Amino acid sequence: MVNPLLKDTILKKIRAHGGWVNAHAHFDRAYTVSPKLLDQAHALMEEKWTLVDSMKRNSSEEDYFQRIEKAIQGMIAQGVSATCTFVDVDPITELRAIKAAVSVKKKYQKKIKLLIINQVLKGVLDKTARVWAEKALDYVDIIGGLPSKDRPHPDKHLDVLFSWAKVTGKMVHAHIDQENNPDEHDTDLLCKKTIEYGLEGKVVAIHAVSVAAQQLSKRREIYKLMKEAGIIVVCCPSAAISMKQLPKQSVLHNSIVPVPQLLEAGIPVALGVDNIADIYQPLIDGDMYTELRVLAEATRFYDIDKLVAIATTNGRKALGL
Repeated sequence: MVNPLLKDTILKKIRAHGGWVNAHAHFDRAYTVSPKLLDQAHALMEEKWTLVDSMKRNSSEEDYFQRIEKAIQGMIAQGVSATCTFVDVDPITELRAIKAAVSVKKKYQKKIKLLIINQVLKGVLDKTARVWAEKALDYVDIIGGLPSKDRPHPDKHLDVLFSWAKVTGKMVHAHIDQENNPDEHDTDLLCKKTIEYGLEGKVVAIHAVSVAAQQLSKRREIYKLMKEAGIIVVCCPSAAISMKQLPKQSVLHNSIVPVPQLLEAGIPVALGVDNIADIYQPLIDGDMYTELRVLAEATRFYDIDKLVAIATTNGRKALGL
């Protein structure tokens, strides 16, 4: 049983700081898992990028609305004051999901602040995929990215995103270094591109798990770059620790961004739930306290005031609120 005294203390402080902020999610895919799809949940992340195509192809705008609305209702029930969702926009989904998200945003605008972000699951270097991504720019509050989708040219992917950011004035949230892989170095690239485009303080790194797989000396170099670029990190704890083990060697670490070291280096960390009950994360239910607890346990970090900041004020920074 969870210690009720500590939990009550945390929840009281979170309410006093304006309520939970969920700084990362994919509500358009929520509640799409079923027992017959559980085998797909064992696939590699990159394989799932394609495995979801069937679900997306068969989802109407009303289907997307119902899933996003159910997720938003779950956030409101917990006392979440602000949240965001990545929404697929590509040649398969087209604008159905993002139009549904806009409708949900309007319906619940008096109860919760919902920001919409485009998910470029097909990349932005493919001409057709880029056309759909550009169509979404008028609908979104924040520009979303997935540089690893466009490997071996993640730099060109970021060039496209940051060009859009310069024109629109919108923040960028990029999925980065998700694999818990010591050979991933996209956080470095994200920082350098942020500085190159003069977007300091307007770029958010989602996950950054592979930073934990680096030697301490390398991590310190990365923290210095992140601080210079004004990067904010969003940690999605359950999703982070679920990453598959790779046949590689690195320093001993848990599969999660090194939250205490980031905070010590002056880099804000926010909290997200990521996917909810889909083939990416079939058992995640979107509970904010669970995610905060997993973060604390996985990083052995029990500073309550800083945990509360991660769950509230830092989240508002990540969303530009």
